[in-house]
Amino acid sequence: MWQRIFDTLSDEIDEGLYPPGAKLPTEAEMSQRFGVNRHTVRRALESLRSEGRIHVRRGSGAYVTQGRFDYMIGPRTRLSRNLADRGRAANRIWLRMERLPAEPVEAKALQIETGAPVLVTESIGLADEVPITYARSTFPLERLQGLAEALKAEQSVTGAMARIGISDYRRLWTRLTAERPGVMIARHLKMPEVHPVLLTEALDVDPEGRPIEHGRTWFCSDRVQLVVDSTTFTGQG
Repeated sequence: MWQRIFDTLSDEIDEGLYPPGAKLPTEAEMSQRFGVNRHTVRRALESLRSEGRIHVRRGSGAYVTQGRFDYMIGPRTRLSRNLADRGRAANRIWLRMERLPAEPVEAKALQIETGAPVLVTESIGLADEVPITYARSTFPLERLQGLAEALKAEQSVTGAMARIGISDYRRLWTRLTAERPGVMIARHLKMPEVHPVLLTEALDVDPEGRPIEHGRTWFCSDRVQLVVDSTTFTGQG
């Protein structure tokens, strides 16, 4: 029964009966409509949520996900600003923060010695509680004293940087490609493994031009399309 409810609601979303941003009927209303208990309805809604078709707002209800949106890549690329400009609520879940010795590729990008201390983070970026990015970033700790504590207190890298005295930073270059997500990333992004992800590799620098973050971000291509702002972008790699 829950599969039938899932299929019916999926078809109605695809047909536009519930357009992007629309609120779905309550669990009680759907229980009455389909003649089932609320547990069955809840299981169907959870499957819709896990596929990114809907998102749930606590105390408000279930809403149809807005669908694919533009994510601007420019000299000051910020997750929170990108989403706020499109009326989306941004959130970040930290999965990992670990002090490690820099690997050769990271050291070269950050212009530090191989083996120098770096902070490695992994996180999930959400738009309206729907996962859209999985990110792995590396920060040079000798250049960014107190960053780990600042990140733990903030949901955004921008806020953490401001806490340690870096009020502004910019993107020096971004590389774009596409690939299969693999099991772990697909699970974090709640997407099929066979669907491609958009992968960016990027380097951010402080106002003096010193590298402060080397990162790779996997975007769910079913929910995001990347747009490069060529009018203001000053560095491309």
